Amino acid sequence: MTPVGFICLQVHSIGSKEMEGTQVSWKNVRIKTANLKPSPATNVRIVNMIPNNLDAAEKAQGYSLLYDGKSVGQWRSYGGTEFPAKRWSYQDGVINISKSDGSETGNDIVTRKLYGPAFEYEFEFKLTEGANSGVKYFVDQKFNSNGKSGIGCEYQVLDDERHPDAKLGKNGNRTIASFYDVIPADRPKNAVKKIGEWNQGRIVVQKDGTVQHYLNGYKVVEYVRGSPQFKEFVAGSKFAKFEGFGLSQEGNLLLQDHGDNVFFRSLKVREIK
Repeated sequence: MTPVGFICLQVHSIGSKEMEGTQVSWKNVRIKTANLKPSPATNVRIVNMIPNNLDAAEKAQGYSLLYDGKSVGQWRSYGGTEFPAKRWSYQDGVINISKSDGSETGNDIVTRKLYGPAFEYEFEFKLTEGANSGVKYFVDQKFNSNGKSGIGCEYQVLDDERHPDAKLGKNGNRTIASFYDVIPADRPKNAVKKIGEWNQGRIVVQKDGTVQHYLNGYKVVEYVRGSPQFKEFVAGSKFAKFEGFGLSQEGNLLLQDHGDNVFFRSLKVREIK
């Protein structure tokens, strides 16, 4: 080994007839030899595997924790002012909704703060067998939910293998990570973790109205709020009766109580300016 040398771009099988016509391309090849300090990773997504934690880079990007593993002060009951006294608990760094009868009860929790029109929301969730829940955004409390779950765009949280809701709706639009009852998730089979393991969810809402759902690193849903396609999908869903559904400029974030045992942690959000 020497302290100096060439930088090479390598190719293989130059003399192979079978490889004729194949190409490899490079671009933006550059090198820095002075002032060797790392550049700030301002536009690089940070994947932090420490539960309920923000590192310095995430803080610099504007992320804040909605649950730090100890306090639920940023959450309240849907339709109330305090955190629910029944069935929701928070301990050992986890927010948990315990099982009842598997039905919507309206016992959801929502953020005290409204978020929108553009933000990035990350969360982890763990399912039990046959469980159903949801992570909602742009929740608009002007809509009458008749004592059931708050009305908003929903990132579906579901055990597809065991819960019957996965086979309802249209074209799989009630399966895990789908825009519930509106747009089905397009995902590989191995995108979902086993029951009892933590899944990573992410919802990105851009300033131009583009919305993306991610599941364990895979982008599984993309749509544009207010677009003709969006309106067509909503018109064919259970939300057609709610005029202006999904079009609010801001709304609460919501964790759903659907009567099943589900766990949440590492809830973090940043507003996109």
